[in-house]
Amino acid sequence: MAKEKKGYWDNFAQTFNEDQTYIVGMTTQQAIVKNLSKEQDLGELIEFGCGAGYFTKTISKNSINVTATDFSDEMLAMARKQLKDFENVNVEKADCEKTTFPSGKFDTLFMANLIHVLENPLATLREGHRILKEDGLLLVVDYTMHGMRGFEKFKSVIRYIRKWGKPPSYFRSNLSPDEFKLLLESAGFKIDKVQVIGDKIKAIYLNGRKK
Repeated sequence: MAKEKKGYWDNFAQTFNEDQTYIVGMTTQQAIVKNLSKEQDLGELIEFGCGAGYFTKTISKNSINVTATDFSDEMLAMARKQLKDFENVNVEKADCEKTTFPSGKFDTLFMANLIHVLENPLATLREGHRILKEDGLLLVVDYTMHGMRGFEKFKSVIRYIRKWGKPPSYFRSNLSPDEFKLLLESAGFKIDKVQVIGDKIKAIYLNGRKK
């Protein structure tokens, strides 16, 4: 099963950033970047599911060091190309459900558009909680169809299928802010702020702390 999941994302690595922007729109991507740019003093940061490094570039500007991780070899290869000029970014392969990092290592955990594509998001969140320092910062941004108009949902699904085919059955594309908050609290985080950003396509932007 793990091999199948990895292979799914390997197939899209070469054009992942462009395809993702096509599916959700530049307006939503820019809204995410704008919010990430405001985050300060992120210290030693780990990113789960860095993909091809689209948001890693932004988050690295306010971090001392970034460990950008992914499970897909092809995504990691693209991320290394995209991030080769970012001296404070190290790209590593890791299974976000069970990493080899020591407990309490990082100041910040960042996840962009990952939770809704995980079969077991709670396991990943608990692993992130483990490797964060006490009171460590959690930053989560994730696309959602919650609150979108029906026609916009339909169009986004068509765009997704055109680029990436039918998504796996465990994808959660309609999580609400309350559902995100409950999930993260179940993993041991205290949520400070939840907001919905974007225009026609929505994303949930969340800040929390390790309790």
